[in-house]
Amino acid sequence: MNWRDELLSQLDFYWEHSLWPRLAGLTDAEYFWEPVADCWSIRAQPDGTYLIDWKFPVPEPPPVTTIAWRLAHIAVQVFGIRASAHFGDGSLTLQTANWPASAAEAVDMLETNYSWWRDGVRTLDDAGLGKPVGQAEGPWSEYPYATLVLHLNREVMHHGAEIALLRDLYRAEYGTT
Repeated sequence: MNWRDELLSQLDFYWEHSLWPRLAGLTDAEYFWEPVADCWSIRAQPDGTYLIDWKFPVPEPPPVTTIAWRLAHIAVQVFGIRASAHFGDGSLTLQTANWPASAAEAVDMLETNYSWWRDGVRTLDDAGLGKPVGQAEGPWSEYPYATLVLHLNREVMHHGAEIALLRDLYRAEYGTT
């Protein structure tokens, strides 16, 4: 069995059949829609940049997050920062990220960083999947790459399903597609 191919097949199947098709036609109105008060989102700053709402540890109960937050989280934190840390120069961080200011920008960033992460994982053989991920993953530094890949697959599926649900709720509320 080729474990790398199995891990990527899981991610690719979800991407091709569930997540990517559900992002078609995403509007800025949907992207920034706040279905309840006090949502976490991506917000314009006085200097014209955008930032993600973020606190660590996450408050209990966690706030509801917008499509903007969830999509940017997948694009930047799940794929982008990990691809940069493990297969790039490590320069993309929470502090250096350019958070997507529109739905189109977020979808483009997601596609780019998905490909970057996927191409990086493609370079790992079984021995590489068994190696510790290192300091880029902080307290999880001793976990193997296979565990990180499974975790990111789970994150994408989790937040992707939430994006699909929010789009369904938006459509039900406003009668759009």
